Amino acid sequence: MPALYESNISTLPLLGRGKVRDIYAVGEDHLLVVTSDRLSAFDVVLPQPIPGKGEVLTRVSNFWFERTADLIPNHLSDIPVEAVITDPETLATLGERAMVVRRLKPLPVEAIVRGYLIGSGWKDYRATGAVCGIALPQGLRQADQLPEAIYTPSTKAEIGDHDENIDFARTVELLGRELAEQVRDTAIAIYTSCAAYARERGIIIADTKFEFGLDEAGRLHLIDEVLTPDSSRFWPAAEYRPDTSPPSFDKQFVRDYLETLDWDKTPPGPELPQSIIDRTAAKYLEAEQRLTGA
Repeated sequence: MPALYESNISTLPLLGRGKVRDIYAVGEDHLLVVTSDRLSAFDVVLPQPIPGKGEVLTRVSNFWFERTADLIPNHLSDIPVEAVITDPETLATLGERAMVVRRLKPLPVEAIVRGYLIGSGWKDYRATGAVCGIALPQGLRQADQLPEAIYTPSTKAEIGDHDENIDFARTVELLGRELAEQVRDTAIAIYTSCAAYARERGIIIADTKFEFGLDEAGRLHLIDEVLTPDSSRFWPAAEYRPDTSPPSFDKQFVRDYLETLDWDKTPPGPELPQSIIDRTAAKYLEAEQRLTGA
């Protein structure tokens, strides 16, 4: 199937385009979410799509939504895409990239959970001995597993801007204590359960981010995407070694390539070689196959 950089559904009102997802209104209570093949790195949307990526992200998210339904409700609806999009050509273009979800009120916080010391967490630890203000034991190495998973939230940036790490006290200011604690505890519970499942299938989930929303009754729901190669850092367990930056199944592969370029991480993003595009697509697909058995 050809890559989809941007959807164009004339029969539904377009509410907005995110870094990866295009959001359309379906009446007053639902949304059509189309996960494109766009790729963002360092909060910049790159100019080329990764073929098949949107379908992988959608299938993986649906897999995790089902597995975590006993921990928290999610935004999935019972409405099939075919009931919303009836044009066969448009349906064929979307493939398995779309889902109809309930319209909820998104929280202004990204719930990041870290189980290993890597990325910005590693940089923070080397500088301060802590990650987002959470003190950690001395002597930890890059990629070491943490004694227990930690919650390190961030703000949600607009396209082109960078997310900002915040401490738990700031989330209390934004959400109120009860909801902030519920988000923290739920995020850690989801990560802990799903990371154990993934480890059995040869994948270490080093860290991940979740997004949550509220329904009209104020009940917390899991929304957006869940434990995908876009929202998480996936490492092959067989190749994991502490004191290194492990190989990955996620877009860290693209980030590592971009770090070799003379690029200031501001738009526009650089063109990717075809070899990087092909290997990235293969990594996403392998992650899905390992996790879901598909």
